[in-house]
Amino acid sequence: MTLRTRFVIVFVAFALVVTAAVGVVSWWIARDALESELDQRLVEIAGAAAETGLQSSLVLDLEPGEEKLFAWTSTHEMLSRLRLYVDGAYIVDLDGNALVTHASADSVPIGTPLRFLEPHAEELALARTVGSATTPAFPYQGRLYKYGFVRLEQSTAVLAVLVPADFLQPVSRLRRTLLLGSLFAALIAAGLGALLARGIIEPLERLSRSAMRIQRGHLKRPVEPEVGVEVGQLALAMERMREAVVERDERLRLMVAQVAHEIRNPLGGLELFAAAAADAEDPTERRRLIRRIRGEVAALNGIISDFLTFARPLPVNPEVIDLRGPLREAAELVDAEVKSRGGTLEVDLPDEPLLCRADAEHVKRAALNILRNAAQAGHRVRLEAGFKNGEAAVSVLDDGPGVAPEIRERIFEPFVTDKEKGAGLGLAIVKKVVEGMGGRVEVGSADRADFGSGARFGLYFLGCENIPAHMLESEMDSEPIVVS
Repeated sequence: MTLRTRFVIVFVAFALVVTAAVGVVSWWIARDALESELDQRLVEIAGAAAETGLQSSLVLDLEPGEEKLFAWTSTHEMLSRLRLYVDGAYIVDLDGNALVTHASADSVPIGTPLRFLEPHAEELALARTVGSATTPAFPYQGRLYKYGFVRLEQSTAVLAVLVPADFLQPVSRLRRTLLLGSLFAALIAAGLGALLARGIIEPLERLSRSAMRIQRGHLKRPVEPEVGVEVGQLALAMERMREAVVERDERLRLMVAQVAHEIRNPLGGLELFAAAAADAEDPTERRRLIRRIRGEVAALNGIISDFLTFARPLPVNPEVIDLRGPLREAAELVDAEVKSRGGTLEVDLPDEPLLCRADAEHVKRAALNILRNAAQAGHRVRLEAGFKNGEAAVSVLDDGPGVAPEIRERIFEPFVTDKEKGAGLGLAIVKKVVEGMGGRVEVGSADRADFGSGARFGLYFLGCENIPAHMLESEMDSEPIVVS
C-alpha cells in the first residue's frame, strides 16, 4: 500500500469515525429528549382528564349490562371529548378489563378484556403503584404509538390514553441526514487527504529520485530545494550530502593521482639504482647504490604512511595532560634536524603546568609535523606555548619566506603545498589530529621583526583549570627539559 493511499484511508477513517460518533450521540440525545417530552405530555393529558371529573368510585361499581347508567354515559362522554387530543382513551380495572372507553357500548361493553394492553402489563402495574407510567413506542398499522397510564384517585382503576409517537419519524430523518453528512465528510476528507498527500509525497518522490541519482553516481545535478520546513530541511541535507560526496570523490581522485605521482618517483629511482647495482663490479659502488635503494624505499614507506594516516580514522583518547611534555618530546626530536641544517630551535614553555584536554601522542605528532615544516622553511624556529582566552595555545614561528597569501586559506587542505617535494598531507594530518581532539589550527605571519616575513602556525587545545593531584606530584619530582 502506497503512502498516498494510507494518507487518504486515514483521513477518510478519521472523518467517518468523528462524524458518525457525533451523529449517533446527537441522534440519541434528540430521541431521548423528544421521548421524555412526549412522556411528560402524555402524563399531563391523562392527569388533566382524570382531574376534570373522572371518579373511580362511580366506574368501579359498574357491572356488565349497566352501560345505560349515568355513571357510564357521563364518563363515556368525557372520554369522547378527550378523543380530540388522543387516539384512544380507556378506563380499565385491576384485571385489564374495560370499564368505560371512548368507543360505543356496543363495540366495547363493560368487562371486555382489552387484549392490546396485555403487552403493557408492567407499565399498568407501575401506574397503579406510583400513580403514572408510559410505555415505549410500538408500531401499529404502520405508525408508532405510546400509551400513557394514570391512576384514578386511590383506586385500582387506571386511565389509559393512546397517542401517536410521530416524533420518531423526524428523528429517523435526522439519522439519515447525519449518515449522509458522514458520507459527505468522508468525501471531503478523501479530497483533503489526497491534496495533502500530494503536497508531501510528491516532494518525497522527487527527493527519492535525487537519492537514486546520487546512489548511481550522477552527482552533477544538484538537489532542488523544496517548500516547507521539514521537507525543505531534508532537501537541504541531501544537497549537503551530495556536495560532501562530490568533495569526497574529488579528494579520493586527487589522492589516487597524488599517490601514483608520489610513488612513481621513488619507484623510478629504485629501478635505476637496482639496475646500476646489478652492473656494478666495485663493491664500494654497489654498497653506495644499495644505500640509495634503501633510502628510496624509506621515502616510499614514508609516503605510504602519510596517506594511510590521512585516510584512516585516528583513535583519539583525550584526557587532562600537561601540554609541555609532548611539546618537549617533539622539540627534542626536531632539534637534531634543525642543527644539521645549521639552524636553531628555541623553546619557550611556561614554568607552570599547561593543562589541556588532549591526546599526548597526537599532540606530539602534530607539533613534530609543524616543527619539521618550520625547520625546512627557515633557519630559526621558535616554539612557545601558554594560555590564551581559556585555550592552551601553541605557536611555531620561523624566519622563512612565509606562506603565500594565495594558498594560506587552503594550506590545511590535502594535497595543497608550496614545496617541490611532498604529497601535501602533513598539514592536513595536523588539522585532522587537532580537530579530532576538539581543538583548532590556524596560520598567519610571524609579525615579529626578528622573524622577518616568516610564518606562524597556531595549535589550540581545550584548556583545563583544575590540576589533578598526581600531576602536581609528578611536577614537583621532575626537572624541566630545556631545548635551545
